Amino acid sequence: MALNYRRSGSSYEINIYDSTNSSWESYMPIRQDGSTKYAQLDSDTDHDNASHMRVRKNGTTYAVLNTQTQTLELWTWGEGYNGVTGHGDTVNRSSPVQVGNDTTWKMISITPMESIGGNECHALALKRDKTLWSWGLNQAGQLGQEDIIRRSSPVQIGSDTDWQTVSAGYYISAAIRSDNTLWTWGNGVYGSLGHGNTTYFSSPVQVGSLEDWEIVSAGYSCMGAIKTDGTLWTWGSNWSGQLAQGDKVYRSSPVQVGSDTNWSYIFNGSSAMFAIKTNGELWVWGNNSVGMLGTGDTNYYSSPVQVGSLTNWEKVIGGDNHAYAKKTDGTIWAWGNNYNGQLGQGTNGIATSVSSPVQIGSDTNWLDITTASRSGFAIKTTGTFWSWGQNSYGQLGLGDRESVSSPTQVGSDTDWAALGVASYTQGVALRKSA
Repeated sequence: MALNYRRSGSSYEINIYDSTNSSWESYMPIRQDGSTKYAQLDSDTDHDNASHMRVRKNGTTYAVLNTQTQTLELWTWGEGYNGVTGHGDTVNRSSPVQVGNDTTWKMISITPMESIGGNECHALALKRDKTLWSWGLNQAGQLGQEDIIRRSSPVQIGSDTDWQTVSAGYYISAAIRSDNTLWTWGNGVYGSLGHGNTTYFSSPVQVGSLEDWEIVSAGYSCMGAIKTDGTLWTWGSNWSGQLAQGDKVYRSSPVQVGSDTNWSYIFNGSSAMFAIKTNGELWVWGNNSVGMLGTGDTNYYSSPVQVGSLTNWEKVIGGDNHAYAKKTDGTIWAWGNNYNGQLGQGTNGIATSVSSPVQIGSDTNWLDITTASRSGFAIKTTGTFWSWGQNSYGQLGLGDRESVSSPTQVGSDTDWAALGVASYTQGVALRKSA
């Protein structure tokens, strides 16, 4: 019997075995990068690199995770300014359109916040072969191409095949390699690249010499990252206390946030940061002008503050003065600015903005959620795709430019697999190839 297992937008085949089989240990270990390793499913093992994995609970073996079988297409839509949709032009599209014919995409990140001067965005993406790609605006060298020429189609950054994760911020880019080294490039103002200076770089440059970085999130001239030991680090701009150092002093090199070693997820929003611990707690800090931290007030915080007392938060992502989160029970939640109906409550306007999490609908089968600057996107476990919020450039993918304040299904397809971080007026998603 075979089932599907999804992780990071990819599907794997799971074969179910009889746990009484006395020879299971001979063919149910984890195989990663040519080495045999044993770990539980919730360990730090990179499932994307695993060719075999045993799934155990309470000493009983239930399944084996085999090699990845799914191939993924990249689809984008919305405003084509600066070529950030990757279609080789600057045309606006109000419905999803596939980027090229490649079916080996793994993840994508587009500048997640609205810029001061307009829609100044770029995209970073990874393929399954661990190559790194970029396109869009390149004014500060954030495409990593050793120049400042913008591109409207994906171009590979160098020739390396060991990139593990990426994050695009405001004129800045970040990526982590398979050896857990951290690399950044683009606009170094405020020390946002973490190199101890304010220098611009138009190709990836390693941050320090350590090989212990696991997660990185680039934001508005600052970055946050988590190391393999579960510690949390920040650097760059700090005008709203988003570095969580108890002050508003800028840092040009990574500084640790507190002493906790149980951080598991971080997202860098619009001058605010959102993080989740391994125990499922949600913590926030930084800009809170319209309640986008979810703390029930509009106070700015320069140190981490817990949102409520619940311990079932799974993912959180911040847009332009609002945020979304998904719980382990399959529900999705929103808070902050609702001027464009981006909270998904069937209403819009300043008066309906909220400073504490409110549930979007009542469904419990949401798989993934992400945000554009003032819009929301989500996928259900059924493979259907939904959007809501601002739609002035067709960024909701609904074939028009009418904003909606409740989740609305995009087409009728049921093969949407994962979402990337979207931008001010664009949408982006991965779907299964035929």
